[in-house]
Amino acid sequence: MSSFIKNIIRFVMFILFQVYVLDKISLHQMLAPYVYFMFILWLPFKMNRTLLMLLAFLLGFTLDSFSYHPGFHAAACVLIAYVRPFLINLLIPQEGAETNYDEPSFKSMGGMLPYLIYAAVLSFLHNAWLFLLEAWQFGDLWYFFVKTFLSTLVSLLLVLITELIFTRKQKFRTNTV
Repeated sequence: MSSFIKNIIRFVMFILFQVYVLDKISLHQMLAPYVYFMFILWLPFKMNRTLLMLLAFLLGFTLDSFSYHPGFHAAACVLIAYVRPFLINLLIPQEGAETNYDEPSFKSMGGMLPYLIYAAVLSFLHNAWLFLLEAWQFGDLWYFFVKTFLSTLVSLLLVLITELIFTRKQKFRTNTV
């Protein structure tokens, strides 16, 4: 299956799962489980930054069309799409996995710990920006800190479960061009 078709399917599945499953779960007002941003985490290493930002905006805008916070998810997705390449460069050596693998995963990033750091930082940034916009709307800073921390933990758990359930088979490329 081509990378383009695979990413379209991922986009649709993550949005549908977020809107029709996770958004319907009422755990507590301080817990907001988000997993849709994994679409951005799973995009290829070598993706053009402009295209990455446009896809992130489209992902966030699509989710915003189902919610009552216009622009919040789009802003959070664009932020993590902007930070993602810098974070990958910090976590992977320059001649590392991005030249031998197509997309981030446990295998391509050299184990579970670097991938979890990658996912945790982007999850925290996503949730912090999303809830900061929401907290400004209501003016409650305590709400912002607690909801960001708890939602990041739940989102990271969902990312880990999703990674373990949907393992992506990636081939090691020895002769890269």
